[in-house]
Amino acid sequence: MVDITWINHAGFLVSSGDNVIYFDPYQVGDDLPQASLILVSHEHHDHADVDSIRKLSDGSTVVACPKTCVKALKEFHPVGLEPGETKRVAGIPVTGFPAYTFPGKKFHPRENQWLGYIITIEGKKIYHAGDCDIMEEMKELADTAIDVALLPVGNKGYTMDFDDAARATKYIKPRVIVPMHDWDQDLDPFIDLVNEVAPGVRVEILRDKKLSI
Repeated sequence: MVDITWINHAGFLVSSGDNVIYFDPYQVGDDLPQASLILVSHEHHDHADVDSIRKLSDGSTVVACPKTCVKALKEFHPVGLEPGETKRVAGIPVTGFPAYTFPGKKFHPRENQWLGYIITIEGKKIYHAGDCDIMEEMKELADTAIDVALLPVGNKGYTMDFDDAARATKYIKPRVIVPMHDWDQDLDPFIDLVNEVAPGVRVEILRDKKLSI
């Protein structure tokens, strides 16, 4: 069994047995377990929160990030990945996936080579998209049997909006879609959009519960 817990913003805890994996932990409290692996999508402060990484790390924690962010996170001696690269990190297969926004959204340019991640744990594939727009590369994921996709939906000039994220869900064809980076918006309209364009995909809102797969 794999448990997925939303922390806040784009931060998630994925746990199974001795594996305690965080995506983009941000402003974490004191009640979370120490990490075996921390995956950082890019170096913006709300994704590469150094204080949170320090709080969740012990001597055995491994941090991974885009190769272009290794210098910014050098105190953690991170493992660097490029888009399309797969490495076994802390015993977990991790694939870096492109994460960028289009020129009208200037904060995540493609040339930065920032990342989303696909991890495989207990036979389950989880895709954390980082901060991105709807990308043609997402169509490649339809054949990879993604179990859970964690997608940004909040727009505000930073990421996909509800409509784009619903269409991305159709591209990816995961079993479950979990919206993130939503700026506390009412997510009912997003659920309706997914049900319309990707009716075979289940939407889970993790604001007050965890997801077990």
